Parts: sequence; structure tokens; C-alpha cells
Amino acid sequence: MPEDPEEAKEALFFEAVDAFGENRLAEAIELYRQALVIDPRYQDALHGLARAQFDNGQVDAAIATAKRLTEIDSDDILAHTSLSMFYHAKGLIEEAEKEGNTARILGWKQDLKNG
Repeated sequence: MPEDPEEAKEALFFEAVDAFGENRLAEAIELYRQALVIDPRYQDALHGLARAQFDNGQVDAAIATAKRLTEIDSDDILAHTSLSMFYHAKGLIEEAEKEGNTARILGWKQDLKNG
């Protein structure tokens, strides 16, 4: 493991991505968590963690992780999209639609800004 914290968190992140890609979800979740110990605001690791939790059947944990992402960056389109999907899976349709609408509006704003 690299001594530099930035390199260490990225190494853990990429190991987690590989584990996720090979459907080793429990291992991916643990690796994402290790990266987040180094940097609790590491958004890429939070996104990966949320998806791995969801795919592993841990929907409530995935929702909590995605909410954490929106607290870090309220304009994170993917976080709102993920929340919409996670809520939908739980049958929370009103919450899912709200998050989906938020993601769409943020996308439109981004399109207008980028011109």
C-alpha cells in the first residue's frame, strides 16, 4: 500500500472497482470503506460504495450513502439519480420521483451553463 494518503485511497478505490467488476461485492464494499477512512469525502468511493451496497441487497445502506453524497455536493446528479433508483427499489415512489426530478433539473442547469 502506498504511503501517500492520496495514492493509498486511489489504490484502494481501484481495487474496489476491480472487485465490483468481478461481482465480489462484500470485498468491494470493504475496500471502498477503507478508502473512505483515508478521505471520508471521497466522492468516487462513495458512489462505488452506494452501488455495491445496492447490488448486495443493502438498499437502506445504499440510500444512506447516496444521501451522504448529496450532503457533500447537493448538485451531484449521479447521487440524486442513484437515490431515485434506490428509493424506487424500496417502493418509495414519491421520494424516487422527487430525486429523479432533482437530477433532471440539475442536468438541465448544467446543459444551459455549458451552452
